[in-house]
Amino acid sequence: MNGKVFIDFCRRLLHDSPGPVFLVLDGHPVHRSNAVKQFAASTGGRLRLCFLPGYAPELNPDEWVWKHVKHDRIGRAGVSGPEDLKAKALAALHRLQKLPHLVQGFFRDPGLRYITA
Repeated sequence: MNGKVFIDFCRRLLHDSPGPVFLVLDGHPVHRSNAVKQFAASTGGRLRLCFLPGYAPELNPDEWVWKHVKHDRIGRAGVSGPEDLKAKALAALHRLQKLPHLVQGFFRDPGLRYITA
């Protein structure tokens, strides 16, 4: 991940959304880079960057995805090595792509109410 890749991702988000985009971010250095800040400022308020506190996994919806992948899918299967782990992780993520209702359910956690407020 670098600034160019992240800005390209943000451009695609803006292209696919007619209104403002509120992007919840962690403290990754790319997210806080000057290039990203300048890009967000250039959108006239359409892209709004909302940063999570330094350590607050309970406020990060990504944690639900990784919990599901690590504990609910891979943790229940035997893993024979690094390649098998990678294959199982990718399979779990592809499965989630096909189950949007499950991902939407992650956002119903009371700790994530700030997202829908």
